[in-house]
Amino acid sequence: MTPREAAREHPEVVAGMLATAGLAWWLTADRMAGMDAGPGTDLGALGWFTGLWAVMMAAMMLPSLAPMAAVYTGQMRRERSGVLLFAGGYLLVWSAAGIVAYALFELGKSLLANTLAWHSGGRWLAAGVLVLAALYQLTRYKRAFLLKCRSPSRLVRATGRDSWPGALVMGLRTGGACLGCSWALMAALFALGVMSLTWMALIAGLVALEKIGPWGRAARVATAGVLVVLAVAILALPHDVPGLVVPGSAGSMQATKAMG
Repeated sequence: MTPREAAREHPEVVAGMLATAGLAWWLTADRMAGMDAGPGTDLGALGWFTGLWAVMMAAMMLPSLAPMAAVYTGQMRRERSGVLLFAGGYLLVWSAAGIVAYALFELGKSLLANTLAWHSGGRWLAAGVLVLAALYQLTRYKRAFLLKCRSPSRLVRATGRDSWPGALVMGLRTGGACLGCSWALMAALFALGVMSLTWMALIAGLVALEKIGPWGRAARVATAGVLVVLAVAILALPHDVPGLVVPGSAGSMQATKAMG
């Protein structure tokens, strides 16, 4: 069963995923209002960030997960409510990835705080992360993971799929494939400003275009191009990049105050 066929057969699953994503967007906008200090934005306490990150991932990733959830639902024989565990396992993987990202971010800030200041090496680091993310878009690893995400039947297996434990395991496997596909785009989000709704929307749009758009290869290459353009713009004309809060600017200072 193709994703489109599954979506038509199980519209309630797609609608539920989209409604949950919409609610998550609303919660994210409410909690992150005025907190975008640009690249290097303070992440706050681990517990606060982990909760916010989980909601962010629900907002950004559930729309592109909806077709796969519909495929999974169509192949279940029993316990259709297991789709909730499927989505939960998927988000659990991304939540764990957020904790790892938090640890790396805080470690880098504590060891290289002066070196990574925006007017020192910070701008170059942000641009470098974007370029590396663009290069990953062109690797065979990206192609392999994206193929799994665009072909849900490759991930759905008969063993245990109609049980609650099987639903959770399938969600974890799907989340792992999605993480392998999109981790570089999430790194780009940190480079642009992880508390920015603008950059969240851009990255979420690129993820959806790659995974459920009609031209996977073209979307992958186009995404690489977008990342390279942003990297060059950050180095050459950071104050002219729409949506970018430059560290040290008035907007950045206000966001820092908003976060306490």
